[in-house]
Amino acid sequence: MSARAERSAVVASRATVVNRGVQRFAWAVMAALLAPSLAFAQQFEAIGGNVQKRANAALTLLSFSVVPDAAASTVSINSGNTGNPELTLWQLGYGMSLSESFPLYVEGFLGYDRYDPKFVATNGTQQREIPTKWTGVAGTLGAGWEFPLWGDFKFVPILNVSLGRVASDSAAAGRLLELVTGKNPDLNFLDKGRLDAYGVGGSAMLEYFRTRELTALEVTLRYTYLHLQSYGSSSDAVAGSSEAQTVGLWARWRAPTGLVVMRRPLRYVTELSNSIYLGDNRGVLGFNYLTSAGLGLEIDSSAYHSVLTRTRLVGRYVFGHNVSGFSVGLAVTLF
Repeated sequence: MSARAERSAVVASRATVVNRGVQRFAWAVMAALLAPSLAFAQQFEAIGGNVQKRANAALTLLSFSVVPDAAASTVSINSGNTGNPELTLWQLGYGMSLSESFPLYVEGFLGYDRYDPKFVATNGTQQREIPTKWTGVAGTLGAGWEFPLWGDFKFVPILNVSLGRVASDSAAAGRLLELVTGKNPDLNFLDKGRLDAYGVGGSAMLEYFRTRELTALEVTLRYTYLHLQSYGSSSDAVAGSSEAQTVGLWARWRAPTGLVVMRRPLRYVTELSNSIYLGDNRGVLGFNYLTSAGLGLEIDSSAYHSVLTRTRLVGRYVFGHNVSGFSVGLAVTLF
């Protein structure tokens, strides 16, 4: 079985950040989605700047959800008492090869992000703080082929496609239009307060997978590139594009603890991952890389189940430039 067949979905994590780069990015994203709705309220001034540039910033946020990434996909940025906006990135995914005789590699990922900054509108004499919430949902599919190299090494080129949407909460939109214009909101805001986007790109993976009796070592080096482009927008709605690039190194070591659970050896698990962000992703959230180190346990349930064969509970420490936090991840291996 390939290393990817052993890969699983990891969900849920929390990290904290105190960084003004996040705050600056908040203004860019807010302008991207709010500028069309504020434009007709002449008594208040919308954030200046090029609307095209703001739309690109909104898609850059979405790109953190569409690119398969073991580190960024489990990050929650908490504002605490800093006044910075809050951001949650979450991703669920799985990848595997069909068989040794037919090594077609397939993968699928579902990403989610939640952004809760505050927007301030002003007419020169008055300032009004408007709470806004933005949600992004994206799905990414990939297909490739495993080419054996030497020993336990394999090379896997992958074609990736994705679809996603960044949208405002309708309740927040209503409060915004009522506050700024004194009018009741209509459906036009929802049309202009969202971005639909598709992505096309690919990945290149170098895999190492070695098993020795009850121990297993997995190492993956992956480069992913996705071009995100908005679509379906009317001429007066925002539009944009983003280039998402990530280089990630991921490793896992599993070995028996000496205990037996469910008629199989209970194994301890150590993990290490590092993701470096390039292109439009670089620095937009205040950091250029994320590193995580984890330790946990794995239960082998193959004696009782033929589908759900392993379950892992891993605690992780996540850190980067101005970023640190802890996470607890639950993962499963199928077949």
